[in-house]
Amino acid sequence: MTTQPTGLVAILRGVTPDDAVAVAEAVLDAGFDAVEVPYNSPEPLESIRRIRAAGPPDRRVGAGTVLTPDDVRRAADAGASLIVSPNTRADVVAETVRLGLGSYPGAATPTEAFAALDAGARAVKLFPSTTIGIDGMRAWASVLPPGTELVPVGGVDTTNLAAWAAAGAAGAGVGTSLYRPGDAPATVGARAAELVRIWHDR
Repeated sequence: MTTQPTGLVAILRGVTPDDAVAVAEAVLDAGFDAVEVPYNSPEPLESIRRIRAAGPPDRRVGAGTVLTPDDVRRAADAGASLIVSPNTRADVVAETVRLGLGSYPGAATPTEAFAALDAGARAVKLFPSTTIGIDGMRAWASVLPPGTELVPVGGVDTTNLAAWAAAGAAGAGVGTSLYRPGDAPATVGARAAELVRIWHDR
């Protein structure tokens, strides 16, 4: 499993294989640390393959909305190094860890977060982060094992990214405020650059 800090992850929900490389290059060139293609996008595994093939070997590309161990294996075969889920499922985490990939199970309660860690995860996706809130994340951090990465996803944008960072988030997943299907790569890259500036100015 990767030990690299999570940082900023671009969630490219709805991206097509034809657009995937240009959009991914735009956000990565702007300073994002990783991109994620959710399974509920058109031909997500083909998009992951193309993004991986277009970049260096250490490029961090994730599969999102991963719900089953089979989804994990198919994403790994396509070149994904991060596995992101909206829920906490022990067998998904275990398969992700077995394959040496970064595991980001979604949790909405401390109980789910502890279950994710018990299954082998070292990071937890706070989802939806708007429900958990920054005070909630701080409370989780006070009881979870030291070193657990907490990554808010769902509602993160330029208005609150600095606050999440100041509260100790290890990274953030940014979706619709960064990318919507059909957005031009240059437009997405400009949004990404602003988010990167906020993240590093924290």
